[in-house]
Amino acid sequence: MKTQSMACRLGCGACCIAPSISSPIPGMPNGKKAGERCIQLDERNLCKLFGDESRPKVCSDFSATLDVCGTSNEHALTLITELEQLT
Repeated sequence: MKTQSMACRLGCGACCIAPSISSPIPGMPNGKKAGERCIQLDERNLCKLFGDESRPKVCSDFSATLDVCGTSNEHALTLITELEQLT
């Protein structure tokens, strides 16, 4: 099954909240737990490290796809939370 790429919805932030991240993040040396808001996510749900070399590789490698991000910010949070729980 081929995944359909899509443009990231600015201000969504689901990929910065729902999954756990085991690699260090500036300000979060031990990464973050699933469901924990990344310290680098600003009040508009935009990554403060976007384009910065200190951004974790796992974050830079993430690509928005319809099967992961769904059709709304809320849908993305639900889907990514479910994927996190399955892995």
